[in-house]
Amino acid sequence: MEEKRHTSLHYEKELQAIKDGLIYLGALTETAIRQAMKSLSERDTELARKVVREDDEIDRLDTDLEERCIKILALRQPTAIDLRFITTAIKITGHLERIGDMAVNIAEKVMLLNEEPQLKPYIDLPRMAELVGDMIEDSLDSFVKSDLKQAEKVRQMEQVIDDLNEQIFRELLTFMMEDSRNIHRALLVMQVSKNMERIADHAKGIADMVTYMVTGECVRHRACGILE
Repeated sequence: MEEKRHTSLHYEKELQAIKDGLIYLGALTETAIRQAMKSLSERDTELARKVVREDDEIDRLDTDLEERCIKILALRQPTAIDLRFITTAIKITGHLERIGDMAVNIAEKVMLLNEEPQLKPYIDLPRMAELVGDMIEDSLDSFVKSDLKQAEKVRQMEQVIDDLNEQIFRELLTFMMEDSRNIHRALLVMQVSKNMERIADHAKGIADMVTYMVTGECVRHRACGILE
């Protein structure tokens, strides 16, 4: 009996370590987004380079967490909610790794933008960065707490990001039509905005996985009967 209890406690620690790892990975991606946007607003190319360099740590943690999850699946053979927890965690690490890639994409565009005069004041982009950072934090919090209401809040916020992206696109299109010399810079800024929109998609993907974990329902593809 004592050995069984010891094994159970060790298993609980393994699951908690997965949660802690995801929270840490999420914090790294949020930091990468903030720094990428700061490098744009302050025209700090060295900070943009730092974002690119530090993506290696996000990639390393993504691989480490995935390997831990696979090990638990192989050795513990979890069932029911624990099985959904582990499969959800694997999906979430993938979303977070891709968010890190989006932050790198933004930083690379910033390095190019900083080589030329600033096209316009950046107002909506920092707002987008703040909102997508909140979406990442809320989606991971909903995962840790199994909070369906918080997951739904993240899904609803995606439309706000989509609207901001569309607004930025229309504004930049006007800049390009007014002066062809603006085209290159405007396209780069559009790509920054698009990457923000894609980050929001990944945060929503995390929220969708939380709903799957808690209820077993696939809300990403509501017509499907199995997890994609």
